[in-house]
Amino acid sequence: MKKIIMLLGMSAVLISCSSSVATVANVGESKQKVIKTLGTPVRTLDNSKDGEILVYADQVFLNNHSDSQMAGEHYWRYNYIYINKEQKVTSTRQEKQNYPPQAIDSVKLSGMNLLTSK
Repeated sequence: MKKIIMLLGMSAVLISCSSSVATVANVGESKQKVIKTLGTPVRTLDNSKDGEILVYADQVFLNNHSDSQMAGEHYWRYNYIYINKEQKVTSTRQEKQNYPPQAIDSVKLSGMNLLTSK
């Protein structure tokens, strides 16, 4: 019985430590609620006259089934949250990329209007 309780407790801890990028902000939520829910973004980009873009990123490592101590193949899972001048979420977008958050081109990103949620 103790093992079952301990197993359930460990499962709850692992579930609570899940990735922040998997969580999506809802359109119309305030910027403060997004930050409270998802935490501090890895980058905040200026979205010209429209507001700003909060960038959340997780690095995902692929399991290559080797005994090597090297990290192996990986990609970045991004969650872009577009915030307007009234500090409300206007849209969100998720994508996978091979480049790190430091390599995001804010000028190109703001002009693309790639939105997955309105």
